[in-house]
Amino acid sequence: MTAGRTPLILLLLGSGGLLLGALGFQYLGGLAPCPLCHNQRWPHIAVVALALVGLAALRDRRTAFALLPIAAALAVTAGIGVYHAGIEYAWWAGPGACSGAAGFDPAKVTAGSLKDMIGAAAPARCDAVPWALAGVSLAGWNALISAGLAVFALAAGLRALGTPAR
Repeated sequence: MTAGRTPLILLLLGSGGLLLGALGFQYLGGLAPCPLCHNQRWPHIAVVALALVGLAALRDRRTAFALLPIAAALAVTAGIGVYHAGIEYAWWAGPGACSGAAGFDPAKVTAGSLKDMIGAAAPARCDAVPWALAGVSLAGWNALISAGLAVFALAAGLRALGTPAR
């Protein structure tokens, strides 16, 4: 294993671990993910895919071609995590579809629309903190860990660009 592949392995383990943790909270812990939770997962899926491609196909300096997009994907999920945590802690308003802005008006409910409403149940709330550790929500932890991984990926990618080709 070359030194250029080590960052890819660490990033694969980091994003893969965050994804497995999210799925564990969902399926083992019973915490239903909101739409923003799902949005935070997609960049991690991209990181896992890019890291696997990088490990399979790239060596040395060309590793940067996997590391730099990985850094971008991790920055995106960190940004979504900050946005989501801000909604959870009421720093700003969230999307109406999954936050307190989506109100229920009982005057608009008819016998015929009740069945449709049950079938179209609202997603989990984006403005609720279903679990926290040390006062930081899951979205907050995703933001912090993903930001750290993004900085690591960017530094490794820039270092790989400076490595002479072999």
